Amino acid sequence: MAGLRLFGPAADAAGTRSDTVPGVTVADVVAAATERYGAEFSRVAAICRVWVNGDQASPDTPVGDGDEVALLPPVSGG
Repeated sequence: MAGLRLFGPAADAAGTRSDTVPGVTVADVVAAATERYGAEFSRVAAICRVWVNGDQASPDTPVGDGDEVALLPPVSGG
């Protein structure tokens, strides 16, 4: 199982900042989290950047036990 770290609106939608989620790719982890956390989380996750162990990742990036998958929503500033 991968560790899932959530930030900003993703954490708000899930009601937690971290969890462990099954999956062998980033897409699997995000799908499992979406199933767990529901429609609002799905909407937020769709616009997030995903990082695995500190490196930007794509949906097909492999994920193993102990890897950290982080969902980072877009940030605006002024």
